[in-house]
Amino acid sequence: MTAYDAPLGAPVWIDLMTADVDAAVAFYGAVFGWEADPPNEDFGGYRNFRANGNLVAGVMSPPDGGGGPGDVWSTYLRVADAKESLRAATDAGASVVVPVVPVGDLGRFAFVIDPVGAAIGLWEPGKHEGFVERGVPGTPYWFDCMSRSYDATKSFYRTVFDWQLDEIGSGGQDGSFGPDRYSQVLAGTDAQRDAVAGIMDAAPLFDSGVFGEGTPSFWQVYLTVEDTAAAEQRIVAAGGEILRAAEVTPWATMGSAKDPGGAVFLYATPPEGR
Repeated sequence: MTAYDAPLGAPVWIDLMTADVDAAVAFYGAVFGWEADPPNEDFGGYRNFRANGNLVAGVMSPPDGGGGPGDVWSTYLRVADAKESLRAATDAGASVVVPVVPVGDLGRFAFVIDPVGAAIGLWEPGKHEGFVERGVPGTPYWFDCMSRSYDATKSFYRTVFDWQLDEIGSGGQDGSFGPDRYSQVLAGTDAQRDAVAGIMDAAPLFDSGVFGEGTPSFWQVYLTVEDTAAAEQRIVAAGGEILRAAEVTPWATMGSAKDPGGAVFLYATPPEGR
């Protein structure tokens, strides 16, 4: 896959909140070849990353330099009307972190915590259409929600974002890569729905302490690389840490890592033809 035009309800943007923007710019440039635009002072010094010359992600400092959950990647879903989607989300049990905010003529965004505890953003595009490539080196490949309450997560996103869900089981052929319950997200219209993300029943992983005590449900981002072994070398050389070395699954060869600030991401090489 190359060109990407996010359908309604699909991931359309990702950004990193970090206490050290300059370190993040250096790290992701070294690992993925990203170039960073100058800070936009009209929007709090927000910076855009580019891959292959196209917008791919954003990076920013915490508001007022304040605290929070630490360095973290966030995912935004495309919506037609941010106010209407925010209303639907709160009606379905989400709590508001950031109400609808206009970003000049670029678009409008909001940010919520879903009823199971996962943070998710809403983006109504204006001139900023989000990332426009997917599945080629340096661009996003996949997104999934690691859920503490699988059925509740499915119900929320189905209700608010009109998702159809196709339960396909574990990402591993023998169940070794993850729990048995995993749904593929199909977003778009009934005329055409595309596989854009997933929801995993991660309760067994939370219960076993894999993610640390008290960790809420969360969304995770997969970034495409041409060669996972070479990517692992770049990650370590740039000051990151491999959390789980890449494994071959039917869906990708994928591993997980964290950057020098502690933000976790996955890196993946899609199978041939995907």
